[in-house]
Amino acid sequence: MFTGLIQEKGKIIRMSHMGQTVKLTCQASAELLRDYQIGDSMAINGVCLTAISIAQQQFTVDIMPETYQRTNFSRLKVNDEVNLERALLYEGRLEGHLVTGHVDGMTRLKEKRVQENALVLTFDFPDSFHGEIIAQGSIAVNGVSLTVTQITSSSFSVSLIPHSKDQTNLGKLNCGDYVNIETDVLGKYVKAQLGVYQPTNWKGLV
Repeated sequence: MFTGLIQEKGKIIRMSHMGQTVKLTCQASAELLRDYQIGDSMAINGVCLTAISIAQQQFTVDIMPETYQRTNFSRLKVNDEVNLERALLYEGRLEGHLVTGHVDGMTRLKEKRVQENALVLTFDFPDSFHGEIIAQGSIAVNGVSLTVTQITSSSFSVSLIPHSKDQTNLGKLNCGDYVNIETDVLGKYVKAQLGVYQPTNWKGLV
């Protein structure tokens, strides 16, 4: 479980492909990796992954085909920046929202504009997300806990304060870039109880 409060930006230093199976090695600070052990979780761009090896200021994770297809790892390359967050300690302070690290899928950036001190990002709103994204509700974009500021039938927007823009990779997004989306888990459970929740098939959407 995570909070969506990014601890730092890491950098991809190696991606070893075998079909849609990937071993990804990421550079991180010594402070972030202090007491980090093999088998521990790390959210990378919002995706919960497990460390299989750790060296000085770098760690490696396995990415399986399902994760590769559902997330923007299929579009990342060496030297790209990624958002990193260690798993939440139960005695820790929850300041974002509960993020599982189980990404629902991807969507694309439609528009990027500055509004005084805020950076407003507008994304495509896939049909499968309807009922799970609401104005003033929580959403994780590349693992970043954000509040939905506006929705239409075809898009939704979030606003970044300068700190969020600088401390995450969202500030460097360009129109057309894909991001990982995790909607609020409560919305999915409500839809399931109402009998309208359908797990997303992203093969036809990206």
